[in-house]
Amino acid sequence: MSARLHLDWTACDGRGLCAELLPELLDRDPWGYPVPRRPGPIEVPDHLLRHAEKATALCPLLALRLGRPVGP
Repeated sequence: MSARLHLDWTACDGRGLCAELLPELLDRDPWGYPVPRRPGPIEVPDHLLRHAEKATALCPLLALRLGRPVGP
């Protein structure tokens, strides 16, 4: 894994753009808020990194953050 996606649900207003850009990693709850498809941290595989970067950059409320793992 090359990165980890962090969601700030307190900043999010449920527009759903991130879930549209990253359907492999995110789904939407009944109110439109993003939820991870799998429990636990949202690990971003290398082949989805560009999509995650785009979703992070386009989030209107800056509710997404892309972090790089520490270590080898």
